[in-house]
Amino acid sequence: MSESSTPARPGAAGPLSGVLVADFSRILAGPYATMLLADLGADVVKVEGPHGDDTRTWTPPVRGEVSTYYLGINRGKRSIALDLRQEPDAQVARELARRADVLIENFKPGGLAKYGLDFETVRRDNPGVIYTSITGFGSGAGRHVPGYDLMVQAISGLMSLTGDPDGPPYRAGISVFDVMAGNHATIGILAALRHRDATGEGQLIEVNLLSSALTGLVNHSSAYVAGGTVPYRMGNAHPSVFPYEPLPTADNDLIVTAANDGQFRKLCEVLGVPEVADDPRFAHNADRTANREELRPLLVEQLVKRGAQEWFDLLVEAGVPSGPINTIDGGFAMADRFGLEPVVTVGEGDRAVPTTRHPIHFSATPATYRLPPPELDEHGGELRKWLSEPEENDRV
Repeated sequence: MSESSTPARPGAAGPLSGVLVADFSRILAGPYATMLLADLGADVVKVEGPHGDDTRTWTPPVRGEVSTYYLGINRGKRSIALDLRQEPDAQVARELARRADVLIENFKPGGLAKYGLDFETVRRDNPGVIYTSITGFGSGAGRHVPGYDLMVQAISGLMSLTGDPDGPPYRAGISVFDVMAGNHATIGILAALRHRDATGEGQLIEVNLLSSALTGLVNHSSAYVAGGTVPYRMGNAHPSVFPYEPLPTADNDLIVTAANDGQFRKLCEVLGVPEVADDPRFAHNADRTANREELRPLLVEQLVKRGAQEWFDLLVEAGVPSGPINTIDGGFAMADRFGLEPVVTVGEGDRAVPTTRHPIHFSATPATYRLPPPELDEHGGELRKWLSEPEENDRV
């Protein structure tokens, strides 16, 4: 951990307090990871090009004149704009890398070498650095292929699993593998910091979207790797569990999940057809999955007698997992209903920005929200001044 920290930030605290993160990433995977680290107390310096992170211009929608995409993944950071093609700015970037505990970047493999910001060069002056590289397809044979989430959704096979059986493949509604890779990068950084605490050694961490995708496909990946089965699109159905999908009610569809025999029996009791649970065709999950076409109409016949909200309340009360199919506003409303307080406001006055709460609850070291998403180069002056001064106490 650096003995000399960046200029003091308001209320700096948390389990990662004192950890300096040099964030050379942009778009989504890297900035999402560094926002999570900032929530936990890390000092994150966001290094942007002269025109800023691309997501600043990804509009609509906007809050004021600022992209909500950018706002959603950049709280808690300070921004400095550096043109790495200009040697004075490159020198500032190298000094930041020399002082950093963590450096995270998502340039094309080798893209930072010409600026003296590759792992081998940085670690010569900073042997304890945790250097984290996020790419699309790794630093080997796939290094030349640009990496975007939509490409990886297609290449990994996710799109082949998404959509109606007789329809075209679809992308997921979010950049799911960017977020997943950002989480994997965060896990790797925390593990590497733990290793450095024990040994004093830094290391290179490499995360790529395709590997994150393949592990994230979980049961579908295992179906192929362990079972030799290539999964296929099933719409909203689950290949191994039934019921585990939307079913119609008197008004709207309702997600009904009965993933074990006990839940299925409770479902049948709530629906008023307890005898269905005793039918040998439906006694166990494998039976229900194999005979889903016979079972589905028996369940729907009862579900259409009441509305989705009424069934939701009855089923949850009985311990049967279920849920309405909400729009995003409904999702936030339900989180409020459950006391999860999903929205936190960062900043004050004109700079106040509503953002989504950090997803992890800590009993002793809660996430904190100190700084709103920064304007481009908002902290450039103070950071340049700090980086131009000798460190009183260098890394030990």
